[in-house]
Amino acid sequence: MRDLELTIRVTEDPDSPEYEFRLIVRDGRPADGCTVPDPAAALSAMERFGEDIFFPKPGPPKLCTQQYGGPQVAVVTGSINGRPVSVTFRRTDGCEISRWRAMAPLFGGTTGSRGEI
Repeated sequence: MRDLELTIRVTEDPDSPEYEFRLIVRDGRPADGCTVPDPAAALSAMERFGEDIFFPKPGPPKLCTQQYGGPQVAVVTGSINGRPVSVTFRRTDGCEISRWRAMAPLFGGTTGSRGEI
């Protein structure tokens, strides 16, 4: 990921305060203005899982376990390499829990952000 600017808003449950973090990357490196507690880990997760986690491609239906991982919600907006991003992460079933765990470093270490069930 060469250039990105993301705002991440995380809520632990509907009645809790919202946490806001920013991840800013210029020329592949975290830049001034990052407020994610571990920008290197967040960038590493993004490089590992690629843009597809933010821009899913249509494909065959997935079978997801019907387990509830918690009320946490993370809304990520901004841009990756000039491409607009607006995606929501939840923990509502096995597939969503997996996505959450993959991107946990981006969610700033708030309660539930590491994906524990």
